[in-house]
Amino acid sequence: MAGEKVTSQDVARLAGVSQSAVSRVFTPGASVSEKTMEKVRDAATRLGYRPNVLARSLITGRTRIIGLVVAYLDNQFYPIALERLSRALQARGYHILVFMAENSTEGVAPVMQELIDYQVEGIVTASVAMTNDLTNRCEAAGIPVVMFNRGQDDPRLAEVTSDNVAGARAVADHLVRAGHERIAHISGWQGSSTGRDRALGFIEGLAAHGRDPVAVVDGMYNRDTAAALAREMFSAPGRPDAVFVGNDHMAFAVMDALRTGLGLSIPDDVAVVGYDDVPIAAWPAYDLTTVRQPVNRMVEATVEALLSRIEDVATPRKIRIPGPLILRGSTRNPQGDTP
Repeated sequence: MAGEKVTSQDVARLAGVSQSAVSRVFTPGASVSEKTMEKVRDAATRLGYRPNVLARSLITGRTRIIGLVVAYLDNQFYPIALERLSRALQARGYHILVFMAENSTEGVAPVMQELIDYQVEGIVTASVAMTNDLTNRCEAAGIPVVMFNRGQDDPRLAEVTSDNVAGARAVADHLVRAGHERIAHISGWQGSSTGRDRALGFIEGLAAHGRDPVAVVDGMYNRDTAAALAREMFSAPGRPDAVFVGNDHMAFAVMDALRTGLGLSIPDDVAVVGYDDVPIAAWPAYDLTTVRQPVNRMVEATVEALLSRIEDVATPRKIRIPGPLILRGSTRNPQGDTP
């Protein structure tokens, strides 16, 4: 049959089954016996048959496509999270479209509209904010949205984050108990819920010990910005003896600036703590104390939240998942605390 288009009827004839049986074999989640599946797939392989996914979507009214929207991949946390999200959704029979978007209304709006035009069944946003207009558009199109590692005060949007406030409080408690007196914070972008929540938790954690941070500055989740702020902060008189940095991506830049630019020793001169626990944090060059984002549990919760919305069996939820403080060599550990 070289040069001819192979159809499901051809497969059914060779396998000795009905055309509907062929359709069930290539429909995720459909009921089919092991024997029938083996015969159909063997016939499909011999004939070189590939099911027409787009044609099936026209018949069923379901594309089984999920859109993943992310603003940037510089932060090592996001490639890991997106890979695991993609694998988890694919394991549930969904196809993935990944779109990059600038984290601005002008950058996100056309991407979201394109996903709506693709008739995706759901959207996961990572490090991207949703405007009221975009939320209205998705709601009108019947497309549920789950925000990953970002939150927003809108009851129509589901969101899954680590417990940023509690994690940052644990950092403050750790640094105070380690004997630090002048503690600073280079925060994540204060236009994001994660940046605000981590700053809030840290300030509240210090306040519980009767302390205030000696400085709080916005690192914008940008390596160069964080490094420049660190050089300025630690060149001034009465420099901090500890700094909590809003994520690991910035913390690595801060550590490089402190060591190579200012000749400071970590943790002898200054303790550094990050947030995320990306793989590089454990490398000997950094050995960074950090709050671990429980990425596997966050991915699992995101997938369940999205699919339950697609099946219309759940209302949007705000999910906060606690993550542990991972102690390493970038801080002095109080007695009783072990890495």
